[in-house]
Amino acid sequence: MAEIEIPQYFVCPISFQIMEDPVTTVTGITYDRESIEEWLRKANDCVCPVTKQPLPRSSQYLTPNHTLRRLIQAWCSENTANGVDRIPTPKTPLSMIQVQKLLKGLEAPHSFGTSLEKLHALATQSQRNRTCMAEAGVAKAMVKLINNNFKDGNTDTSSVEEALRIVHLLWNNHSSMKPLVGESLDFINSLTWVLKVHLDDSNSSMVNEALPLLKLTIEVTDSTLLGNLSFEFFKEMVRVLKKIEVSQKSIKSALHVLVQTSVLGRNRTRIVEAGAVTELIELELEKPEKNMTELIFNLLAHLCCCADGREQFLRHAAGIAVVSKRVLRVSAATDERAIHVFSVIAKFSASNEVVLEMLRVGAVSKLCMVMQADCGAYLKEKARDILRLHSKVWNNSPCIQLYLFTRHQR
Repeated sequence: MAEIEIPQYFVCPISFQIMEDPVTTVTGITYDRESIEEWLRKANDCVCPVTKQPLPRSSQYLTPNHTLRRLIQAWCSENTANGVDRIPTPKTPLSMIQVQKLLKGLEAPHSFGTSLEKLHALATQSQRNRTCMAEAGVAKAMVKLINNNFKDGNTDTSSVEEALRIVHLLWNNHSSMKPLVGESLDFINSLTWVLKVHLDDSNSSMVNEALPLLKLTIEVTDSTLLGNLSFEFFKEMVRVLKKIEVSQKSIKSALHVLVQTSVLGRNRTRIVEAGAVTELIELELEKPEKNMTELIFNLLAHLCCCADGREQFLRHAAGIAVVSKRVLRVSAATDERAIHVFSVIAKFSASNEVVLEMLRVGAVSKLCMVMQADCGAYLKEKARDILRLHSKVWNNSPCIQLYLFTRHQR
């Protein structure tokens, strides 16, 4: 290839590779379809890379340059002996008319199933297809389909599962989906219903489809609406944490949802009422991977800010012990959350029994270790404050005496 001179007009101005599917923009410049479509999709300012003139973002305005493609194919065929690969004729891109025809097919019972299957197949094939489908309103149609199934109490698993997959595939950015799912609780209520129905019948496939989508939906939902989430919603989120057959990705999605919604005090109370603190401790006892532990501790720190959360935490025999064990073993983020949990426990829920339990299971030892470890100054100060709060009880502890001795030696 290095010895062959490639005609300059065969080369895409973006990728600097021979064009396989040349298309011409409204500015008159020709690019390889894949390169210009990616440019249009990702560019903040939608302009022609060569002329800097404005370009419509939709790929519907790209015109196939058949003459140039045939010239490139002929040139490649002539140079196969020199190591040039042949370029196949590209498939005709999905058109808006084809998509709209399939959407029309969803309205008739006899063509509903086939149309839905075709839409899913097209969405899995390429980003080009997904862009075209999003522009044609497929995501809106799928959200409506899922919401209608919820309102009608229709538990047709196959159609809802396919619709969930399509919405997930078409979720290109938050801004385009927010008007569809983030300005009311309709879609969240529908997904909660999907979770309830399929957690009841142990259909982990549907649960695994719904949860990542629910996480994305919560991220775009207006914060004022999140304060109106029902207890039923939180109950289903906590149920997910108990299910062995649910994927790790789904459990992480549920934890993300609970962390994001627990910022509001009203939601925090409901999450605790649903039994989240107990399930979080049980989940952590299974020694999950690092990023899941960080999510668990993040949520525990939020929930222990309320009295009911601390009460539930202290009712679990392993609560203090499991938090203590993770300090200085996982990450700085986990250390910060763990110390916060000990801080609110020591300040607001420290009965004599709790204070002795902290000493017995090694929490006091860990606080002393934090004081001497390579931690942030604010974290050391927080650990020092906790030790001061109950110094009368802990003063005779060997770890406290060792800490004071090593500190004096310095």
